[in-house]
Amino acid sequence: MTDDVRCLVNPRDQLGETPIWCPRSERVWWIDIERPRLQSFDERTGEHQVFEFAQSTFLGGLALHRRGGFVLALDNTLHRFDPATRTLARIAEVEPAGKGTRLNDGRCDRQGRLWIGTMDAAIEKPLGSFYRVEADGTPQWLFDDIIVTNSVCVSPDGRTLYMSDTRRFKLFAFDLDAASGALSNRRVFVDYTEQRGRPDGACVDSEGYVWNAVFAGHRVVRYAPSGAVDRVIELPVTHPTCVCLGGPELKTLYITTATKMIAPEVLARETLAGALLAVEVDVPGLPEAMFGTNDD
Repeated sequence: MTDDVRCLVNPRDQLGETPIWCPRSERVWWIDIERPRLQSFDERTGEHQVFEFAQSTFLGGLALHRRGGFVLALDNTLHRFDPATRTLARIAEVEPAGKGTRLNDGRCDRQGRLWIGTMDAAIEKPLGSFYRVEADGTPQWLFDDIIVTNSVCVSPDGRTLYMSDTRRFKLFAFDLDAASGALSNRRVFVDYTEQRGRPDGACVDSEGYVWNAVFAGHRVVRYAPSGAVDRVIELPVTHPTCVCLGGPELKTLYITTATKMIAPEVLARETLAGALLAVEVDVPGLPEAMFGTNDD
């Protein structure tokens, strides 16, 4: 483990994902998809909170809600969750049950919309689709033929949206019309095909550079808007899964990790697998965009 990377807490997450910095609670929040549970950590006190959702099979996504609490992607349905009362309120069913899919990875834009996709729950077939969920909770189908949706994030100017199909080894960029929410000009931003890299969760910093976790790659990479590699942070874990920028100055890069799909003999040595990691960076992130309208 390098001096730059530190372990904040290690719950040995099976599939830790989607860290977000919440300025209201001054905590980092993240999920363990397959347990499924929502967690938070307070660096000031060392408190680690856990909220379990045994009624669901997967907790595949997480976002802040403008009116408080969070948006949770439980199986194929979005809910608003209040951690104070531990209550769930249904927002919308994004995709019907029975297709063999589940929601996976999403981020909000500054207009209060949630961009999120579905994936084949068996991680094999292109059963997934990509959606724009309007601020009023209405899902809009955009396109299909996705194995695993990941890496969803939006540039600081709101004009570029990024997403990946992890099992196709490509991270894509789209032109985004911020007013209408229309996507166009799909193009390959980073192609991991040659090294069989798996682009997982991502975030964008205030300079418009994209941080991407490379699942099964032991590293996170910062890419310039051109797609050129700017920085690589090597990690003491096989499976980094997602990143966000948070902390009081938005200069802490939080990294979720996983124990899933690691051989038992390797997992016995990899003591930080499933941990929440952190590293300080020079360029701050952006305040996390929130879902919903101000008057809903």
